Amino acid sequence: MAVTTATASAPGAITARPTQPWAYALILLATGVALGVSGAPAPLYGLYQKQWHFSSLTTTIVFAVYALAALVAVLVSGRISDVVGRKPVLLGAFVTMIAGLVVFLFADNVAMLLVARALHGLAVGSTVVAGAAALLDLKPKHGARTGQLSGVAFNVGMAVAILGSALLAQYVPHPLRTPYLVITVLCLLIGIGVLAMREPHTARVAGPIRIAKPAVPQEIRGDFWFSALGVMAAWSVLGVLLSLYPSLAAAKTGVHNLVFGGAVVAATATTAALVQLFATRIPARRAAIGGDIGMAVTLLLTIPALATHNWVLVLVAGVLLGATFGLGFGGSLRHLSNVVPQHKRGETMSAYYLLAYTAMALPTVIAGWAATRWALSTVFPWFVVVVALACTGAAVIGLRGSRTRA
Repeated sequence: MAVTTATASAPGAITARPTQPWAYALILLATGVALGVSGAPAPLYGLYQKQWHFSSLTTTIVFAVYALAALVAVLVSGRISDVVGRKPVLLGAFVTMIAGLVVFLFADNVAMLLVARALHGLAVGSTVVAGAAALLDLKPKHGARTGQLSGVAFNVGMAVAILGSALLAQYVPHPLRTPYLVITVLCLLIGIGVLAMREPHTARVAGPIRIAKPAVPQEIRGDFWFSALGVMAAWSVLGVLLSLYPSLAAAKTGVHNLVFGGAVVAATATTAALVQLFATRIPARRAAIGGDIGMAVTLLLTIPALATHNWVLVLVAGVLLGATFGLGFGGSLRHLSNVVPQHKRGETMSAYYLLAYTAMALPTVIAGWAATRWALSTVFPWFVVVVALACTGAAVIGLRGSRTRA
């Protein structure tokens, strides 16, 4: 049975229309698939590197192009979705996502990889921001629960895509084609669902589209910065996980099967999803602070784990990292989702993910550059220490904020 969203009282506002009960689940699925698309190439970079003979710096540049394009998307997609609605932005994002997958299917040089990743950055950034706002439109009184489920969807989507991509590349013909073909079919199905969905943002006001910079409402500025620092720490860890850890794990353990590298990332993401799902009884602020501290500790533990050359310990370190990442990222997102005002959702989520993608891109590119001068095994410990310090800083600021509130 359809439910109806509240109407807007402002002059020129679009009247309320019924929304379908399955729309909420569809948008969660769409955001999960989008994050899956962002992570799917991760197990394949080693194959590209061997076939096309490019350096670690090139790999991180390909990774960073995605993050920079996502930054552009989060700068504009929130405001656009506030004005024209969430559905047009989501449809445009999935069309762009499919276009990027098609480029991947036919890619035969690094330039095409860069184009594909740029398209995916634009698509995923738009999906994440518009999807987050749409979920809050559909269930405005369940902000914390929406933040929790969004985090779960992100991690499940990434885990399934990365492990599936590794399995297909390892055991199915055409390893650099088949994974993208499967994901393309899934994206087409999601796109059809979005096309059938009614617009969830019924409170928007008709008018010209003005591209505005991301904005943070004054009344939630303290809460925003607490959540933003937490997600910046968490996504710095995500950059480590997707760009450096799988290849280094394979080199240190001697296990060069693609499924092992995929399993390391998938196990981390799955653990993160489970922690976010079952950590609801932990207050969001406390979960974020605990996650930040935990990420700092478990990041440092990856160094001795790699030094043992034992694949079990490397996998366990990844699982522990995922648990603390889930706590930190999920707590930060839950906290912000519960306080953001209805009329500023798009712009606020744009600002949030702008900082998140910046934190993911910059450390990764620096590490990639360093890997061209020194061995990756030499660069990684320094990279880990810097990110661990950032996580600790976020936790300290969160603790100070808690004392101020008290």
